Amino acid sequence: MTLVQVQPGVRKRDDYDHLVKRHPCYNPEAHNTCGRIHLPVSPGCNIGCRFCSRPCDKTTQRPGVSRGVLSPQAAADLVERALALCPQLTVVGVAGPGESLASLHALAALSLVHQRFPQLLGCLSTNGLQLRKFVRQIAGAGVRTVSVTVNAVEPSILERINAGVMWKGRWIGGREGAKILIREQLAGIAAAARQGLVVKTNAVLIPGINDRHIGEIARAVSVAGAGMMNVIPLIPNHELAQVPAPDCGMLQEARAAAEAHLPVFRHCRQCRADACGIPGGKDLAGELYDRRLETFSHG
Repeated sequence: MTLVQVQPGVRKRDDYDHLVKRHPCYNPEAHNTCGRIHLPVSPGCNIGCRFCSRPCDKTTQRPGVSRGVLSPQAAADLVERALALCPQLTVVGVAGPGESLASLHALAALSLVHQRFPQLLGCLSTNGLQLRKFVRQIAGAGVRTVSVTVNAVEPSILERINAGVMWKGRWIGGREGAKILIREQLAGIAAAARQGLVVKTNAVLIPGINDRHIGEIARAVSVAGAGMMNVIPLIPNHELAQVPAPDCGMLQEARAAAEAHLPVFRHCRQCRADACGIPGGKDLAGELYDRRLETFSHG
């Protein structure tokens, strides 16, 4: 049972269907026809996920990995080149390589893109720790959809997944840090829903840790205001490198548990933080990054 209670978000989404039809991470039909670009502009993080390692390289295929980090202006310029390569682009998002709201880089980049390319849907991925604080600025930057990664809503489970949080200038670990993160995630989802944003949540399925907890996560985020959930399998790495990835049966069971509370998206490709193109097609990132990028620091 979750130890954190929030007021449910009031959803103001008259154009929900229109948005979803154009977003390949929300609609299976759009997954093979609409494109997206992830702008790697966020250099640092404010929580300590035990499965997270974010190297800079060209080949590792998983979330949080990119060739480097762009300045907000360079990212906005990149979108123009991306549209020339892939006219089917409908979504411009930020999904790393660090946490999107640990700095102001993502909001600055998305604001610039919205000014130049208002036809594109703005999308932001976040761990939710600072979502409540920045929700108005997020909407003002042209963001219409938000993805929040919520891996547990029970502190005793979350502390096994996340080592701690940077909160009000202090690193807080263990059970206390887990309670803070859960509280802020659910409150942030509620605030985003009240702001009229479409909210999807992601949950990393980790065998032996949260595999029997996914239904409770789905229930809690649905009450808070989320409209969809994405259950993604663990990629064993970092402190959880020895934990096996979930098999298909476990993944299917977890998705069924979540689907009792809200729709589940089942076509996630676990894309890199610098991905570009139609998810069901060729990744065009290699054709975009033909010059040296700024050095990335995951401090």
